[in-house]
Order: sequence, then C-alpha cells, then structure tokens
Amino acid sequence: MGNPRILAIPYPAQGHVIPLMELSHWLVDQGFSITFVNTEFNHKRVRDAFGNKVEGDDSIHLVSIPDGMEPGEDRNHLGKLTDGISNVMTSELRKLLKKINGFEDDKISYVIADVNMGWALDIAAEFEIPGVAFWPASAFLLALLFSTNKLLNDQIIDKYGTPINAERMIELCPNTPAIHPKNFLWISLGDFTTQKITFEYAKRNIKAIENVEWLICNTAFDLEPGALSFVPQILPIGPLSATNQLEPLTVSFWPEDETSLEWLDQQQPGSVIYVAFGSFTVFDPIQFQELALGLELSNRPFLWVVRPDITKGTQCEELYPEGFKTRVGSRGKMVGWAPQRAVLAHPSIACFISHCGWNSTVEGISNGVPFLCWPYFADQFIDETYICEIWKIGLGFKRDEREIISREEIKSKVEQLLNDESFKEEALKLKGLVMNSVNENGSSNTIFNNFIEWMKS
Repeated sequence: MGNPRILAIPYPAQGHVIPLMELSHWLVDQGFSITFVNTEFNHKRVRDAFGNKVEGDDSIHLVSIPDGMEPGEDRNHLGKLTDGISNVMTSELRKLLKKINGFEDDKISYVIADVNMGWALDIAAEFEIPGVAFWPASAFLLALLFSTNKLLNDQIIDKYGTPINAERMIELCPNTPAIHPKNFLWISLGDFTTQKITFEYAKRNIKAIENVEWLICNTAFDLEPGALSFVPQILPIGPLSATNQLEPLTVSFWPEDETSLEWLDQQQPGSVIYVAFGSFTVFDPIQFQELALGLELSNRPFLWVVRPDITKGTQCEELYPEGFKTRVGSRGKMVGWAPQRAVLAHPSIACFISHCGWNSTVEGISNGVPFLCWPYFADQFIDETYICEIWKIGLGFKRDEREIISREEIKSKVEQLLNDESFKEEALKLKGLVMNSVNENGSSNTIFNNFIEWMKS
C-alpha cells in the first residue's frame, strides 16, 4: 500500500488549474500521491506547451476526460462549456473512478474538487470516497455565492440572478468590497442565456458543498478578515503562491517565454512595469493600441504579455501602432506568456498592470508589488476594490467617453503610483502579513496542518 492517493479535479480554466496544481504539490510534500484530472482539451494544451516536462513527477499523475465540446468550439464561451461539463464530464468522472477503484490496487482515498466542480463531490459520495472542496478565488466571492438565497429572498436579484435594482451597491458584510450588481459573477460572464446557465450551475455547486467537512480556500485571514468571519466554514490555507517554491510541474496553457527573466536581469531594480491580463481578457484594436502608446509614453522599461489570442479576429502583430516597436526598442519586451511568479519575484519589477484575477492578485501581494487595476470580468472587479480601497496597494484606471482607457490615463496613473511611496509601503506590509500566515504557526499553515492530519487519520 503506497501513499494515500487523491483525485484532484479543477474547473477547466487556467486560473483554476494553477492553484489546484500548487495545492497538489503541497500535498505531495506531505506524502500523498495525486491523480490530476484535466479536460482532454486542456491536457493537450499543457502537453503542447511543456512537451515531456509534464511527465516529470511520479507523484502527480496527469489524466484527462472529455469536456463535452467539439474540438473547434470556443472554450471561452462559458455557457456552452458549462453545458458540456454538466452533461458529459459527470458521467466521464464516474467511469474514471469506477476504473481506478474497481481495477487498480492503488485506490483513490479522497477527492478534492474545485467548488465550481461541486458535482464531483456528489459522485465521490456515491463511491463512498470522502470529498474536500477547494475554492481558488477570494473568500468574499464564495461568501457572495453562499448568499444567493438571501439575495433572492431580499429581492436584490430575480430567479435568473438579474439585479432588480441595478444601481444599488450591495454591502455583504463589514470590511469587504461593496459590489455593484452588474459585477455579480454570473452577470459579467456573457449574454442572458450564459447568465441563466451559470447562475443555476453555481447554485447547484454551492448545494453540493454544503455538507463537506473541509472547504479550503486560497486566501489568508489577514487578507480577508471580513469575509472569513462572515462565512466561518471557509478555511484559509493560502496564498498557495506565497511559499515561492517555483514548481517543477507547470500547468500553463501557453509555452512560457524564459527570455523574460534574462531581459529583467538587465534592468534597474524597481524600474519595470509588468503588464499581464490573464488567460481570458480580450482587447479591441483601439484599446490595444492605446495600451501600447501609453506604455511608450511612460518612458519606463516594460514587460508586456501579449497572448496570441488577446485581440479578437486580428493578429496582434498587425495591431501594434506604426513604428511602435522601433521607437521603444529594447526598453519594451513583448512575450506570448511569461513565467509570472518568477517575474513578480524579480527585483527589477516596479508595478503590475493587471486584470486582477485572484491568482495574479495574491502573486503580486506575495512579492510586495503595487498594482494598476484593469479588470475584465467575473470576480476581477471585486479584487480591484480590495486592491484600491481596502488594502490601498494600487490604483484603478478611468475610462473616457469611448469606454477606452487612454494612453494619457495610462501614463498619468503609472506616474501617480510610482511617485507615491505609500503604495509600495502598504504592499510590503501586506506581503509581510501573508508570508507570516503561511510560515510555521501562521494561521494558514496551522489550518493546512490540521487538514493533513485529518487526511492521514
């Protein structure tokens, strides 16, 4: 009998796969072995990005199941993806568990499922396997999902999740971001059909995790005391990225451009603007060009992650303003994808222009980096409020009458952030608090150790 074996299943998006893989590495260090379940589509992307490197770890076994979508369909269409997950992945996971626990000696002892895959815990229960729920985003967002029945009863939203009074800001509990109803998670994901599908799906998953013994979250008490006091069953074990051990097995969907780090080595300490917008953000051509010209106007070195699919329908190469690359020369470096944790830990980074996804947020905090916030959808508006209003470690951008963030606005906010020492001071203070939480006897570390003891008992 080997180490206890855990099946880990993330929601099939980059921002969910990475923190669950980080948790998997933590668990391997504690003597567990992991069967990590990606969709076939994402499994192939990880293999294409990293070749043989994905097979580099005996303790983490990567497997895949279909997501119910056709090969060429758009996985960023969250309504279709949710349908595929609900209709196909459930039966495929059943088959996988049956195969492993029916025919293999090394049986699955636990299932750890992303809350967004809460149905997997119902399936684990059918096999009498104990389940653990993992939430990779902010505790506040999960507290909001837990509050859907109250929002329905108080007539803040209707049965489809649509706000009844769209102008009223909602304050869930003290010391948490006030939230505009248009930024409720299920509303900012797409059209009305997508909203209805994702709202129902979220309610179903929240129901599935109601009775789990462990609901662990990639946050720290010092980051979110308000939300964690409001829903005490959410147990913070993070930030998982704060240990700064750069993992041997990466699960990025794009090949990382390692020349980013060599380029950073040649820059002055605290001089570089790092610009990255996660895996979903899409720009229209005008906004893309204003961003390029704003970085040029800033007159500072910048490292800009330009994903191959960051602009709709047009290749980015054709969209750079005329003469832009010549004018910025070696002061600007554009890459398709960067090893972000190593970049944020680099001494030459001055600030982070970010979409404010939770992984990017906690990675920036874990390195004491101040932010310029450019949220795109989902929980990113909540994270922006945390960054600007509650933690005071960054600034937001204002849009002009075209709904565009202009080059002058970019230049002006970069100067405002970098000329005011208080942002860096607050960021370093917050870094100290989160590092303490994951260090020995810290609040997150203590909960994690109790969790391990429970798993081993």
